[in-house]
Amino acid sequence: MNIDRFIFAFAGIVIMLSLALGYFISPYWLLLTAFVGFNMFQAAFTGFCPLAMILKKLGLKSGEAFK
Repeated sequence: MNIDRFIFAFAGIVIMLSLALGYFISPYWLLLTAFVGFNMFQAAFTGFCPLAMILKKLGLKSGEAFK
């Protein structure tokens, strides 16, 4: 698995988890969904993703999106 696929999978899991927590626990959990969405939006334009930097240091191979 490369960095790109891991980041997309991780973002999807966090979004689904925060939606479930927002529905069952408190609507404030939806702020986590907004944060993940904003981070994905800014990464699309800047190429900067903190998780990608961490995964690169851990030795995962790069994909095309995050270099």
